[in-house]
This record gives sequence, structure tokens and C-alpha cells, in this order.
Amino acid sequence: MRGVQMVIIAVGGILLFWFFAPLLCKGIFNIGTATGILISLFLLCYGIFFGRMNRRALILWNGRKTHWICVFLLVLVLMMIMTVLAETFLMIHSALHTPPQNTTAVVLGCSVKGTKPSRILEERIDAAYDYLSVNKDAVCILSGGRGPGEDITEAQCMYEVLTKRGISENRLILEERSTTTEENLKYTGEILKDRGLDMTVTLVTSEFHEYRANQMAARLGMKSYSTPAHTFFVYFPTYYVRELYGILYYELRHWD
Repeated sequence: MRGVQMVIIAVGGILLFWFFAPLLCKGIFNIGTATGILISLFLLCYGIFFGRMNRRALILWNGRKTHWICVFLLVLVLMMIMTVLAETFLMIHSALHTPPQNTTAVVLGCSVKGTKPSRILEERIDAAYDYLSVNKDAVCILSGGRGPGEDITEAQCMYEVLTKRGISENRLILEERSTTTEENLKYTGEILKDRGLDMTVTLVTSEFHEYRANQMAARLGMKSYSTPAHTFFVYFPTYYVRELYGILYYELRHWD
């Protein structure tokens, strides 16, 4: 049992550092950060007070008035685990949905720091550059407006980086009105129709974001594939957990 206790403490400590790192280094804080920190702290406390907490749990489980509360909580935890596993499967499956050659690419925007891309946006630009370098006849829609703290639109930022890397400006189309993923895809759909382009696209976004983005595209009448960007491992847990909430909210909102 001592070995199990040490493993729980180690896992809790590693996760706590992993979720705190983006906050300490870049001030990144969202629902994923908060959830990760709370889970990490729970694991640490459980590991430190392993014996005491197990004894208390056993007393509650055997209590006449508290047994069914424990059963309810256990079922709730199992449902949460199953939901996380299902959503994770959907993320992975969607990210592996690779496009045919020269499919129109759509790069979904992310925050810009002044005129410079954030780490997440830079990763998406890298993925777009790799895709366009291989698919020489593909055009690319750069989608993203201007938000707080941004001196230029996200689309303009992506355009400047890609053209500096040698991607022809004739292959790049800017969509500069959107402020959300749904708007990214809505306004992109309008551009595709106005220019007579095929409604088949590949979405260039972070790997954890591909599933929800593809679902939104399908609702707007697009056939979509995935060209995922690879998220920096320090940031991945925070954004992965946040996306779990995002998928759940999206599915509940569109529940038929």
C-alpha cells in the first residue's frame, strides 16, 4: 500500500506542476487550468492522507444513511470518466481524418500578442505551412478577426508569417470578421460560395480542437477533414481539459 500511496503523490505532484506551468510562465488561466489544479490537489491530499481518507471512506460506505450517497458519487465519477474517454476518442479519431491532396485549407485563428502570433497560433501556422508546401495547388483561407490586445487581425498575422516563409499571396484568402470558431466557419463558408470554391475543406487547428471544429463545419454544409497542429506539451493538458468542457457544452447545445 505504501507504494500505491507514493505513486498517487507523485502523479498529483506532476499534474500540479503541469497545470501550473502555463499559468506561471504565460499567465494562461482557464477552466482547464482550474480543473487540473483541483484534481491535482485532490490527488496530493489523498496520497498524503491515504490511510486516514480510506478509513473515512469505508465508514461512510458502511453507514446506513451515507451508503447511497457514496453509491451516487461513485456512479457520478464513473459517468465523468466515461464521458472523458468518449470525448478523447472523438478528438483522436477526428484528428486522424486526413484530407485528399490539394483540399482547400482553412486555418482557424487564435490569439495574437500585438502583431506576433501566440504559441498556439504559431503551431497552427506551422501546420498550414507544412500542408501548403506539400499541396502546391491548394489555396488557404486564413480565418480570424481582431480581438482585445491584438494590433492586427489574426488572419493578417497568419498572412504575414506565411508570405515571409515563401507561400504565395495568391494562394491566401483572408477572413477578418470572425471572433469565434463558429464565425470562423460561417464566414469561411460564405467565402467558398462567393468564390465558387468546393465546399470540401481541411481544417488546420490544434489537434484537441479538430473534433468540435469539424462538427461545426458539417452543420454548415461543409465536408471537412483535419490537418492538426501539434500543441506544445506544457500547454496541452490545460487546453485539452478546457476542450472537454467545450465539446460537452457543444453537444448539449445541439442535442436533438
